[in-house]
Amino acid sequence: MHQSLVMQARLVIALSVSAGFMLCPEAALARAGAAEIRQISPAEMFALLFLMLGPFKIIGPFLKITQTSDAVSVWRTALQATGFASAALLIAAVLGDRIINKYDIPLPILTLSAGIILFLVALQKILHQFEPISETAAAAPPAASVRTAMMPLAFPTIVTPYGIAALVVFVSVAPDVQAIALIGVVVLVIMLLNLMVMLAARRYQKVLSLALPILGAVLGIIQVALGLKIIDNSLRVMGI
Repeated sequence: MHQSLVMQARLVIALSVSAGFMLCPEAALARAGAAEIRQISPAEMFALLFLMLGPFKIIGPFLKITQTSDAVSVWRTALQATGFASAALLIAAVLGDRIINKYDIPLPILTLSAGIILFLVALQKILHQFEPISETAAAAPPAASVRTAMMPLAFPTIVTPYGIAALVVFVSVAPDVQAIALIGVVVLVIMLLNLMVMLAARRYQKVLSLALPILGAVLGIIQVALGLKIIDNSLRVMGI
């Protein structure tokens, strides 16, 4: 899984760099992309970040990791994963904005990268459902610990590459401190929802075991469509 994400990230970086050299975008292009992104309402921003950083994709991995844990370990793992994810998003928002300004990365290129990553990851999950079931015994899930709370729960389950890209874009185009504070509140609410869902997951495990496959398929299709929409919007901003 991690190797697949790394390969996808490398592919996106290569595509982004190639697009940057071919298009030679100017500063006006970055301003156009920023103007279009600023048109997104707070509700739309919450929905976008909720889909990319929200709790639905966490339930399955969290239940597997904590299936043999006691109540105290479940609480500790959920709190640690939420803390690691929140800290990572804060660092990504600060460093991402500085890197964009330092290397003069046009926002349409960054949003295009996020759209490609989201599309590839979501498409891979959907296609995985049609793969034949292996007859070999599945590997036992890792036990709950600080390491598993950080990876794979915090990274890349909660903090997704495309979620980081979306957060960096929102922070970069924020017109003032008040707008940045609003983004912080939205992310904080999503992290608290993630924590609540992880703590309640075992209680409703039987219901979730029936609902998760259907929910996963629906969210997968939505993510594929959202990835294509982000790619389409980015290409429109670049005049392609």
